[in-house]
Amino acid sequence: MSYDFHLFLAIASFVLGTVIGSFLNVVIVRLPREESIVSPRSRCPKCGSPIGWYDNIPILSYLFLRGHCRYCGSGISPRYFVTELVTGLLFLAMFLKWGLTPSLGVYWIFCAAMIAIFWIDLEHMIIPDVISLNCIPVGISAAIVGAIPGVDWKLSLIGTIVGTAVLWLPAEIYSRLRGIEGLGGGDIKLLGMIGAFTGPSGVLFVLFVSSTIGAAVGLLGMATRRTDSTTPIPFGPFLTLAALLYVLAGQEIVKWSLGAVALA
Repeated sequence: MSYDFHLFLAIASFVLGTVIGSFLNVVIVRLPREESIVSPRSRCPKCGSPIGWYDNIPILSYLFLRGHCRYCGSGISPRYFVTELVTGLLFLAMFLKWGLTPSLGVYWIFCAAMIAIFWIDLEHMIIPDVISLNCIPVGISAAIVGAIPGVDWKLSLIGTIVGTAVLWLPAEIYSRLRGIEGLGGGDIKLLGMIGAFTGPSGVLFVLFVSSTIGAAVGLLGMATRRTDSTTPIPFGPFLTLAALLYVLAGQEIVKWSLGAVALA
């Protein structure tokens, strides 16, 4: 592959990612409301004015309008811009890692699902089953055809089971002891879905990293008095961040960690 063609594909991957990110913004807003993600066309949430194609160009339209509606001047959430930019960067990073292979398409799907779940759980504290449950057979099917490096169908199936069980069991015990739900069912299904794409090793990595990040955020919140021990904190965003880290660099991190321990 020539340098110029590789550069073209890299740019195309970024642009495609921003377009998918724009669509994910629609999913993030409408899916929790149980609205169609296809119609009607995008509108300003404040004045209801339809958004023209020229105001719906990923990243550029937000910058050109300075984050405000053309018609009523109300502010547009920075989440729209961030989602488009981050999705573009992640699509680019995944292309640079896997190249133009079937694995790339699989991880793009996984990436889009993680981003949508991140924002939906962060804003609404729910993880839609329509994403997590429907992606499980996608992950297993991709493993069957060999599109997930290092994960065959057996590891994919085991990852799904382990990912589900490792959160379901402590959640069930906590619920029976305390009489209240300590962990949502959406988190359990999400980790099962992550296991379908990453296998059991990915589940363990994601569980460790997400728990570490979650504990750090919780302690920081209590230290700044923004939260306390009873404040509900969505766990899905931590799971998705850890999952994206794993598919991009998880195996390298694990090898480096084991090497560091051996040297110590």
